[in-house]
Amino acid sequence: MVGAKKNYIGRYLIATLLLLIMVYPFIYLILNSFADWTQVDKKLIPTEFTLRSYEWLLTGGDVGIARPWLNAFFNSAIVSIASTFLMMLIGILVSYALSKLVFKGRDFVNNFVLFHMFFPALILLIPTFLLIERVGLYDTYLGLIIPKAVSLWAIFMYTNFFRAIPDTFIEAAKLDGASNLQILFKIILPMSKSITTVIFLFLFTERWTELLWDMIAARSDDMLTLNVLISQMFGPYGGYPGPMYAASVLLTIPVIILFLFFSKKFQEGMQFTLK
Repeated sequence: MVGAKKNYIGRYLIATLLLLIMVYPFIYLILNSFADWTQVDKKLIPTEFTLRSYEWLLTGGDVGIARPWLNAFFNSAIVSIASTFLMMLIGILVSYALSKLVFKGRDFVNNFVLFHMFFPALILLIPTFLLIERVGLYDTYLGLIIPKAVSLWAIFMYTNFFRAIPDTFIEAAKLDGASNLQILFKIILPMSKSITTVIFLFLFTERWTELLWDMIAARSDDMLTLNVLISQMFGPYGGYPGPMYAASVLLTIPVIILFLFFSKKFQEGMQFTLK
């Protein structure tokens, strides 16, 4: 009995230590965003704290112009929300067709989706850039949003989930005169809240933290997203590590808030994905 208790305490201590190792970088990020500038990156745990880094960001720092940071934050919000909405809408419509409708070429489309999921996305980066440049979408919101409007992963996840929903629900709705869109949005989607939460959180997080495409598709300061602006801090803003940490905290806040708000549904959805 005593040996079993010691083993339990040992496993608990090891798990706690591993958790602290994983969480510490984020704790370090938060502490240094509030740390006095004389202690930023000079102590593992700062002892003096201030709001100077956040004030520097929100008031424009030495130049007195807050636009670069606030504008970049709003750019990230606009691009991420619009892209996530389109990825989910297209994913829902395509998945319903692949899982519940019978049409010629359905198996080909489904196999194409599976094949393209393992296709290196970098290969299409240059053709996509040339395309948006030639149609006049370079350095615009549409140029940042449209190329990221389709998620094959979302289509794959929704297709598998919709297939698990019994066809008797659809047949009963059709007997009542419901159209496919009515069946999808009034019957299928309400039954898919858990998986929708998982897909939404993953898609939003992926788009919110997108760096490579945002760096390529936008040129002007007015169109920079927050993560691109943070990546540039190692150049002209390299002498301000405190504000860099503060900007990084601002970048992670929306994701944390969304996860905490949808945590219950997220856990339910993950249980399905792991089956």
